[in-house]
Amino acid sequence: MSNIVFEPISDRNRFAADCDYKNTTLDKAIKAALAKVDYGLECFGEGFPWGSSENNVYRRVENDCGWHTGFWTGILWLSYELTGDEKYRRAAEAHVPTFLTRIEQEIVTCHHDMGFLYTPSCVAAYKLTANEIAKKAALLAADNLLSRYHEKGEFIQAWGPVNHPDFNRMIIDCLLNLPLLYWATEVTGNAKYEDAARRHYRSTVSNIVREDASTYHTFYFDYETGKPSCGKTAQGYSDDSSWARGQAWGVYGSMLNRVYTGDKHSVELCKKLLNYFLNRLPEDMVPHWDLVFTSGDEPRDSSAAAIAVCGIMELVKFLPDSDADKKLYENAALHIMQSLYDNYRSEPVPECNGLLLHAVQNKKSGAGVDECNLWGDYFYMEALVRMKTDNKWKLYW
Repeated sequence: MSNIVFEPISDRNRFAADCDYKNTTLDKAIKAALAKVDYGLECFGEGFPWGSSENNVYRRVENDCGWHTGFWTGILWLSYELTGDEKYRRAAEAHVPTFLTRIEQEIVTCHHDMGFLYTPSCVAAYKLTANEIAKKAALLAADNLLSRYHEKGEFIQAWGPVNHPDFNRMIIDCLLNLPLLYWATEVTGNAKYEDAARRHYRSTVSNIVREDASTYHTFYFDYETGKPSCGKTAQGYSDDSSWARGQAWGVYGSMLNRVYTGDKHSVELCKKLLNYFLNRLPEDMVPHWDLVFTSGDEPRDSSAAAIAVCGIMELVKFLPDSDADKKLYENAALHIMQSLYDNYRSEPVPECNGLLLHAVQNKKSGAGVDECNLWGDYFYMEALVRMKTDNKWKLYW
């Protein structure tokens, strides 16, 4: 990690100015978000939204597709925590049996995104209500995730059938799946989950993070030996650019590693990844879909901004007041949230049943470009909860 460059914040004045978001905007933002959650409940009933919208409207699906349904349940849990309203709890709890069915019947589970599916839905349910069905489902999901761990290379395989040479790669997104493994060790006492998570994290830092603190989206390993092969993008602009959402996953994921392992080097890494991210934000502080673009008309990704805010807020909890950048990071989070409210909230679009406009699912494939997406909505709501609770919210992750 010591060979990764620490790029100073290039324009400190940009983040030096205080932002009165918490006093002037936060409650309005929460009210607007909850109104859209209520509209979502009308639209989806006991079902779920698809991962990205079409013309800013999510279609209804069942819990038998994609990697994203857990985010809607997580939004309901966050809404319950914000309001204490039992309607959100009832709606979230109604989802839990569908997650158990899904993992028991192995319905679209041949991938690493068990954390995205089961942490904000079932781990959250267990932490908040001691729901035993949720605990069972989440532990089965952790077993599924662990089954994708490769001793050779010490990484969790992202996509495709295990032990297929064409799929022998990891991706940066998986940093947000690791908390499911750490949690599984906490509740079972079995260290095998945590051990795999620690090893995968180290492989991520060694292979996905470049020396300039930018990140690959994916990284391949030799199938026979497990030796590192090469970094490639799947959703970024190019193999040597930094996909904005991937960089944001790195910011938040490094701090979640700090939470579970106590590894102080994760804080150092987070600051390096974050500075790279902040230095490439356009004027309104919401990134384009890839950080190679710092101006112009390329699509923005509001979901990357929301994820980064959650990472920043976790980071500042571990920084002493003497850290020269702590206040700048706090201000950056506030300014990004102000911009998301001013320019990206869905309130002005009545037919929209999402929370944030102008996100990108996959620019290269043309999927979900300049639309709402469910993970962006979730992390925006998480950021709202963090700010409303003065950053004392107890993590689902």
